[in-house]
Amino acid sequence: MAIVKIGFLGFGNIGTGVYRILHENGGEIFHREGLELKVEKILVRDVKKPRKAAIDTALFTDSIEDIISNPDIELVAEFMGGVDPAREYILKVLGSGKSVVTANKEVMAKHWHELEKAAQQNGVGLYYEASVAGGIPIIKAVRESLQANRIHEIMGIINGTTNYILTKMSEEGRSFAEVLSEAQRLGYAEPDPTADIEGFDAMYKLSILSSISFHARVHIDRIYREGITGITVEDIEYGKTLGYAIRLLAIGKKRENSIEVRVHPTFIPFNHPLAAVRDSYNAIFIKGDAVGNLMLYGRGAGDMPTGSAIVSDIITACHQKHKHRYSTFYNENKASLEVDFEQDWETEFFVRLSVKDKPGVLAKIAGIFGKYGVSIASVIQKGHGEETVPLIFVTHNAKELSMKKAIEDIRNEQDVIKVENVIRVER
Repeated sequence: MAIVKIGFLGFGNIGTGVYRILHENGGEIFHREGLELKVEKILVRDVKKPRKAAIDTALFTDSIEDIISNPDIELVAEFMGGVDPAREYILKVLGSGKSVVTANKEVMAKHWHELEKAAQQNGVGLYYEASVAGGIPIIKAVRESLQANRIHEIMGIINGTTNYILTKMSEEGRSFAEVLSEAQRLGYAEPDPTADIEGFDAMYKLSILSSISFHARVHIDRIYREGITGITVEDIEYGKTLGYAIRLLAIGKKRENSIEVRVHPTFIPFNHPLAAVRDSYNAIFIKGDAVGNLMLYGRGAGDMPTGSAIVSDIITACHQKHKHRYSTFYNENKASLEVDFEQDWETEFFVRLSVKDKPGVLAKIAGIFGKYGVSIASVIQKGHGEETVPLIFVTHNAKELSMKKAIEDIRNEQDVIKVENVIRVER
């Protein structure tokens, strides 16, 4: 039996969830793993703040030094979120010879190289399973179960807030603004929802997951990012008539020495496994050369699901404290030099226009698409005899940059009132 004393950085929802798991499931952990995990000290901003959890207030401190200088604490779990002061504190903890477990996707995506170097130099571990998809053990699956594969593609719903919003818009016909307001009331969305609805959260997670999956450092500055604020009920309804569901997807693809990584709203066919993922759930769809298609599904956030991943990492760190594992790919503060990052990827597109209802407009637009090598798969024209009518195109596979040039020309066409939306389509 081993008694391992742990320090916490932060004690919000996730920290409370971890404490609850250690308290309620401690007997099971001891029985299965031979470990008694004991929380020794908890760093908080205000030691006098009332807490929901029944906990000894003597555990709280407002000084990081009380954790760093305590020789009994072997491992520290960080739940603070954001970059500052989390990055500084994690570096101090690693420098003091203690391993770190974190759920912090932003600090990992931006400072992974720096944190891992500090861990390696001090012979301690850095564990971050909970930084991607909450309770879904996706990082362990890729690193410890799929090593025999060349992973060609990852495509995931890895932000529960946006999935909740798009699900409600799709199923109830409500506007983005209305559902966002509801999500904030219910606690699914933050008071400032920018990180979620503009795709930053998914971008951070994709950076971590694609780096591990493709064995190359994928920096956030190589990831195309687009949020869901421009998605309307009209887009969703037209998508339904074409057999599509809409999701904010994090997409990574590797072909030989080329990687493409992007986060954006995406139409997918109703029969795609990801189309069935509703509300705040997450799922990651993987294509490997040996395993084929694989999907992991579950809660991507929340105190207990995320706490489950953190406690799993704590246990792993305890068992590997004399032989921690580090990245074996190039990991610096820039993208890997040994791969090319594709900016002109190829996919299908859904294009919705408002145009003047007059002869020849469709032919003009088709001509512009043709000029840039964009082939049209289907067209929907609604309404007749009105001044303005909607015109919807779905293309065959087309190059991203060619489509952007075509859309720019279409915007300048005098019979086009507005380019309402351009949404990528994946199958």
